[in-house]
Amino acid sequence: MMDKWMKRGFYLGVGAAISGKERFEKLVQDMVDKGEMTPKEAKAMMNEWVEKGQNADMDFTNQTRTMMKDRLKEIGFVTEEDYYKLEARVERLEKLHRENENDKEI
Repeated sequence: MMDKWMKRGFYLGVGAAISGKERFEKLVQDMVDKGEMTPKEAKAMMNEWVEKGQNADMDFTNQTRTMMKDRLKEIGFVTEEDYYKLEARVERLEKLHRENENDKEI
């Protein structure tokens, strides 16, 4: 059920973004057609808005990633980095233990 709602929300967001992009492009083209801006200015404006959109997307992605890590940590999951650190630590301890056992046998 939740997955269904998440998909719908995602598709709604994508649809809104596409619709907004199309409206923005039409608005800019109308301004060019009316002589209110040059094609070069229109292209620069479009590039600026694309860059702003990419930056906003990157910010959103980073915020979401941080939030997900925090939530997973709250419920007891460890990060992949923490897992590998612990695994390396256990391997070192096991090696030391084996070496100590071997020293006792001699």
